[in-house]
Amino acid sequence: MRRALIGANLFLMFLLELGVLAGAAFWGFTLSGGLLTRLAAGVIAPALFVLMWALFGAAANARFPLTGWWRVGLEVIWFGGGAVAWAVAVTPVLGIGFFVLWGVNATVRIVAEGGLRVPVGE
Repeated sequence: MRRALIGANLFLMFLLELGVLAGAAFWGFTLSGGLLTRLAAGVIAPALFVLMWALFGAAANARFPLTGWWRVGLEVIWFGGGAVAWAVAVTPVLGIGFFVLWGVNATVRIVAEGGLRVPVGE
């Protein structure tokens, strides 16, 4: 049962990660402004999120993996940024719901794994 919960929560985290990128892209593509501005923002915003995650948050191969409170800060900024993007681009309710879902995911990881880390190799 525990293993199934960890697996389902890991899948939820993956979906949330995709949700951050989709939210950043959607926010960029729906900005007011010219076509070139929207295209640039729709591509650059998720690219910056990808760069941040690759450097500090990727499960097995982050360049500078963060732990402890640094990891908490990274996730609050990263998933919070995705929530803000959804809130601004669509509706605040979607942004709040997205952030609450991340909070549930993080809580399950803390309880099941003892910290905010992705269970790699299980």
